[in-house]
Amino acid sequence: MSPAATLVEALGPIRSEPARSAVLLDIDGTLAPIVRHAGDAHVPEATRAVLIEVSRRYGVVGCVSGRRAATARAIVAIGTIAYVGNHGGELLRPGSTSAEVDPRLAAWSERIRQFAGRADTTENQRLRVRYEDKGVIAAFHWRGAPDEHAAERAVRVIAERAEQEGFAVHWGRKVLEVRPPVEFDKGLGIAALVRGAEVSAAVYVGDDTTDLDAFRGLRSLVAAGELETALCVAVRSDEAPPDLAREADLTVDGPGGVRGLLEALL
Repeated sequence: MSPAATLVEALGPIRSEPARSAVLLDIDGTLAPIVRHAGDAHVPEATRAVLIEVSRRYGVVGCVSGRRAATARAIVAIGTIAYVGNHGGELLRPGSTSAEVDPRLAAWSERIRQFAGRADTTENQRLRVRYEDKGVIAAFHWRGAPDEHAAERAVRVIAERAEQEGFAVHWGRKVLEVRPPVEFDKGLGIAALVRGAEVSAAVYVGDDTTDLDAFRGLRSLVAAGELETALCVAVRSDEAPPDLAREADLTVDGPGGVRGLLEALL
């Protein structure tokens, strides 16, 4: 059987009743190729065009990102779909002008900013450690630094201090996130999006460690009887965590493979 046939077969429960299905996708490394600087990320126009067609056919379409929801919308540039931002901490519904933020997280935003202000030192800037203000999350990137090893060592010191001060830390692809010590993840974010919508099947596509939470969140909804079917798709890359493919029902190759999956949904 050809890979294309396998893909179409796997998508069968989603394709069979589009109005009652949800299509949920990570952005960086999934819809958009990974880039040296996060601010340069964009969704290729060919992928965006297919996603627009998918959004017209399926009951719920959403992008799920570690970025702020408004930033995610600006990158994808489709206002008629939903955005789950900050790894589940924000929900920007289709057509809305402002994101819903979990009040437990919002209560920590000022303390997060104060910590980040102390951590964003002149020395760390010299090492090209880039601080990103994500509201309730402070992110420190070192991808593309002149000496990535030195920059990573500096970021690990930031992580130690954050934990000492009672914050939670999370590691991604050459990025540290300092977070409130409150439970939130992509799985909880997509559950908030899907609940209340009349959907019985969902597919989630992602490429990184945080996407494992989305996989597990969807499967929890199936176990609870809130969904009938969940399909978890891993995006293959050199930096993808091994657990992602192990927990996935299906794998595709890079953002190009994701575009092929979207085309198969039509």
